[in-house]
This record gives sequence, structure tokens and C-alpha cells, in this order.
Amino acid sequence: MVIQLLGSCMLQAKKITCKRDHRVLFEELSFSLDRGSALQVCGINGAGKSTLLRILAGLYEEFDGEVEWDLEDYPLFSGHRAGVKDLMTARENLLWAANLYGQNVSRDEIDEALSQVSLNGFETVACGAMSEGQRRRVGLARLYLLDNPVWILDEPFTAIDTDGVLRITQRINEHLAGDGVVVFASHLEVSIENMQKLELAR
Repeated sequence: MVIQLLGSCMLQAKKITCKRDHRVLFEELSFSLDRGSALQVCGINGAGKSTLLRILAGLYEEFDGEVEWDLEDYPLFSGHRAGVKDLMTARENLLWAANLYGQNVSRDEIDEALSQVSLNGFETVACGAMSEGQRRRVGLARLYLLDNPVWILDEPFTAIDTDGVLRITQRINEHLAGDGVVVFASHLEVSIENMQKLELAR
């Protein structure tokens, strides 16, 4: 992964090829994303969606090709699991995430982020005592809290109800309107502005 200035383009992926267990997941993928645009990665289970997202996030290096971002730091990555610490409260998890990205946030800002994902009153509840959907929402609250121009989201709508899907979609569109970039994997049909699709076939 290379982080450098690319002009108006935020991401350039060039001829990405990845093999796992002697099987080609995808071969010579090339695409680019400008500021204010999104990419939805689609495909059946096992097609390599999560692997591609991890490559773009700089978390997986066993591939051929080039990934170039116009960034000062790594993208904000949200995996297909909730990505929260069970022994920490919702508030503590978001504070931990902010510290991980080197950002200073207040308690009010954390509580407002939790409010945006309908977790009012859960600020001091340990994530291990929550349902899977609530845990997912704690992880997604980072989208309302952290300042990062690029989001990479693996199945962000999993275990989220219809209202939650609409809220997250709205938040993604707000991020794009501010010249952010979003790459996400999902099988859902969602209304997102300036979006292109990439279909992976196994």
C-alpha cells in the first residue's frame, strides 16, 4: 500500500491479483475513485470481498498489483464483525477507537455518536451484554465520531434493522457530500450517491 498525492483522484488500484490456497480469488482488478464517490463490492460468499477490502485498507499484503491512496494516514476500517471489546462499555469502546486513530474526542461527542445509532442509554453498558445488532451499532458509531476521509466497510448493514440501514446510508451520503470516499461490501440495494459497483465472481 502506497500513500501519496494523486491529484483529484483519491484511490487508484492497479492490476490487483490475489490467490489463496492455490485458488485465484480475483485477477488484475483495476479501478479508481475520486473524492466524493463510493464503490460497492458485490459477490457471493467466498468471492474475496473481505480480502479485497483488507487489501485496500492496508491490512493484507499477500497480493500482486498496486494500491495508491491520497491520504495522510490509513483509512477507517470496519470489518464484518462488530469490532468492539466485550469488557468495555459502549463509551469506552469509542474512546479506545478515537485513541487508536490519534483523535481527541469529548464525552459529549461520544454520546452524540451513540445517539446517532439509537443507543441512547447504553453508554455505560458493557458490549458483551449487548445483542449482536447493538454491538454492530457501537462499531458503526465511529462513522459519526472519527474524522477520516476514507471509510472501508465490510458488510455494514449486517444485523441492522431497516431504520438503521437508512440511517447508515444517509450518513454515507453525508460523508460523500463532504468529499469523502467510501468502499463497502454488501449484497443490499442501497441508495448512495456517486456510486459504482464491482462484482466479484468466484
